[in-house]
Amino acid sequence: MALGRPREFDTDTALDLALHVFWRKGYEGASMADLTEAMGITKPSLYAAFGNKEDLFRKALDRYVDGPGGYFRTGLEKPTAREAVEHILYESVEAVTDPRNPGCLAVQGALCCGDAAETIKQELTARRSKSEDDLRLRFTRAIAEGDLPADADAGDLARYVSAILQGMAVQAAGGAPREQLRKLADMAMRSWPPV
Repeated sequence: MALGRPREFDTDTALDLALHVFWRKGYEGASMADLTEAMGITKPSLYAAFGNKEDLFRKALDRYVDGPGGYFRTGLEKPTAREAVEHILYESVEAVTDPRNPGCLAVQGALCCGDAAETIKQELTARRSKSEDDLRLRFTRAIAEGDLPADADAGDLARYVSAILQGMAVQAAGGAPREQLRKLADMAMRSWPPV
């Protein structure tokens, strides 16, 4: 049995580089030429290692969720709902205004998706919905544990936090400074239901 040539590049590094291209340009704005140039590989190597552009984007999105976007999962594990929301909001502000990282990939990647990228738009919508559902489940648990008022609506709270997060990401993409977004997080925390 003949063995193929070994890869001459590190797939983790190449994936990180692809992530940054998608992050800066969005899914549709990132051309195959942009990706292969940034990754330092040829098209055949990209296809062999990562599949097509959609597959590469999904892998880059997973990388984002596990890396720069990991603050969300960490926040869900905080002992109280208030601490969870506080962590998620303030870490989001830091992430979307970090000059090394151009915003929120889950929002940035879909801002300009046309018909040709409908499957990616649906993927990003599903992932944002999953995050909102994760928040709802966390708040449902908080209500059951007495950490949130019994009459609190976990779904409404999850939609509220999600809307704040997505709004901050869009504003950051438009150049809003970190201090301005921190004020939004401050306002959201002041309106958080007392126990």
